[in-house]
Amino acid sequence: MAEEIRAEMVANVWKIVAKPGDQIAEGDTIVILESMKMEIPVIAEEEGTLTSIAVAEGDVVQEGDLIAVLD
Repeated sequence: MAEEIRAEMVANVWKIVAKPGDQIAEGDTIVILESMKMEIPVIAEEEGTLTSIAVAEGDVVQEGDLIAVLD
């Protein structure tokens, strides 16, 4: 079953760490968000294959926006 990884706050997408097709372990960083000059890693809560990234570096995400899908 696919896991949707969503933003927990309003932030800028500072850096995309993983790419579609990567094998992700629980605890791996997918992207790094930036808010109020703080870097916030977005962490996978389970292992799987990253099937898609729904954001680009420089995008602004709102709370609840889709960031990535892990299958």
